[in-house]
Amino acid sequence: MICDLLIFDAADAAASWTAVDDRVMGGVSHSGMRYDVAGYAVFEGTVSLDRNGGFASVRSKALTPLPPGFPRLTSYLLEVQGDGKRYKLTLRTDDAFDGISYQAPFEPPVGVWTTVTLPLSAFTPSFRGQSVPDAPALDPARVRQVGLMIADRQDGDFALALRAIRADASTD
Repeated sequence: MICDLLIFDAADAAASWTAVDDRVMGGVSHSGMRYDVAGYAVFEGTVSLDRNGGFASVRSKALTPLPPGFPRLTSYLLEVQGDGKRYKLTLRTDDAFDGISYQAPFEPPVGVWTTVTLPLSAFTPSFRGQSVPDAPALDPARVRQVGLMIADRQDGDFALALRAIRADASTD
C-alpha cells in the first residue's frame, strides 16, 4: 500500500519561498516563486553566466518533520509543467543557510502537466555545486527544507510551473 504526504501546495506556499541566486557570490541571475490565478505556482527568472554566475534557486520555509510512525519514504513526486530546461529538486537536512543539499535532476516535458517521480536513490549530496561523495545518505526523516534549482550553464529566461510536491511512502 502506498500513501503520500503533501509537502507543497501551490495555493498556500508560493509566496513563502525565498530566492537564493548566484548573487550570493557576485552573479546577476534572479528568480522567484509566484502564484498564478490558474491554480499553480511558477518558479521563474533569468539565469545569467555574467560575473561567473549561472544558477537560480528558491527554498521553502522550514518544514514540519515527518509525523511519528510515518511509513518509509520511497520517492518524491512533483506535479509540474516544463519549459524545455533541466531542474533539480533540492532537499536540506538542517537549518543552515549554506550546507550540504541533496539534489535530483528532472526535465519535465514542455507545456504538458506531468508527475515526475524522483526515487530517493536519485538524490546526490552536493555543497556549492560540488559533489560530496563521503556525505551520509539522504535521511528523509531529517528533511527540513525543499527547493528548486536551475543551473548547469542554462543561460536565459526560465519558467517551471508547479502544482504540488509530495513525499511518497510505502506502508508495506
